[in-house]
Amino acid sequence: MAKQENHLDRNFDDLAERFDRNIYGGLKGAIRLAVLNRDFADFLPIAPYVPMSPQGQMTILDAGGGQGHFSLPLAAAGHRVLLSDISANMLARARDRAQHLGCEQNVTMQQVAAQEVAPGERFDIVLCHALLEWVVEPMPLLDQLLSKVKPGGTASLIFYNQHGLVYKNLLRANYKKVQRRDYLAQRGSLTPINPLQPEVVREHCRERGFTLLCSSGIRVFCDYILDPERRQRDPDSVLELELAHSRQAPFADLGRYIHLLLRRNS
Repeated sequence: MAKQENHLDRNFDDLAERFDRNIYGGLKGAIRLAVLNRDFADFLPIAPYVPMSPQGQMTILDAGGGQGHFSLPLAAAGHRVLLSDISANMLARARDRAQHLGCEQNVTMQQVAAQEVAPGERFDIVLCHALLEWVVEPMPLLDQLLSKVKPGGTASLIFYNQHGLVYKNLLRANYKKVQRRDYLAQRGSLTPINPLQPEVVREHCRERGFTLLCSSGIRVFCDYILDPERRQRDPDSVLELELAHSRQAPFADLGRYIHLLLRRNS
């Protein structure tokens, strides 16, 4: 089977429905949202579904935001959201979701590559969730997005973890794949083209004037249960234990994804 191309940024027009069904709509999506909500609740005075206080409106950029599963509830709470994505199908689903939440008046949507969104603008919060690993040059894009955070503002990054990818291949005895560092998935797969190392991303952000508020693993053990039936057997316990271990070493840096919450120094 042909390998996925890694010389082009990924557009998910062809996989919007599959994302909705397999990622956002299942246990994987529930774990991701639970970690995000917990991290924001612990470190920021902002949370989905919680109405903002007077004079508390924040401006939020959701770059490559897809269907807006995290940012649109923030818009429903009264904050101003700019949601961008290169995929028309993803944005169509985001519009339906915004209408369902009744927050269209607080949302601007742009079909544009993340590298081209909001030139010259700065935001209180910049969300970059599961985007960097799908572009050919992730670190230059990260620099662009970090530059859009206001002094004292916050960046929220989720990216595909190279350590988790290596570990899962080791567990599956794909030794030659690891030896060759051949991590490209089959065409049509949801395996990203550019997994990143969390220690590299954390240091990159520190050098650019950001303080790390928290670093959490997302799906630190769930994906390593190779039997799908066992993985889904007790979702409540999976969710509870994922949250309990998501910031603990050594589990945190084995998450399939990593969430970093960072504050830009004034």
